[in-house]
Amino acid sequence: MSVIKETVTDALRSVMDPEIGIDVVSLGLIYDLNISSDGDVHIKMTMTTPGCPLVGMMTEDAKNVIETMDGVKSVDVELVWDPPWTPDMIDPEVRARLGI
Repeated sequence: MSVIKETVTDALRSVMDPEIGIDVVSLGLIYDLNISSDGDVHIKMTMTTPGCPLVGMMTEDAKNVIETMDGVKSVDVELVWDPPWTPDMIDPEVRARLGI
């Protein structure tokens, strides 16, 4: 069974930033997502700030959610800081709900 990018993205919507209560996809924290034909998943992810105390928890949550999916062989979550995250990266509908 092949792993589909949209399915992985949907699964990542269950990973929440507990301080904000919004998922990592809607926050714009997922910068890139690549899936090999063998089922290796590579995620480039950032945080809202480099000093975020929840970095380890949130990257592990992302990895754990994807590892349980059918067809996934391995998961690598790479933490990146470039480009720096800004509130403009939040999904427009979520920004509107937050009044941003």
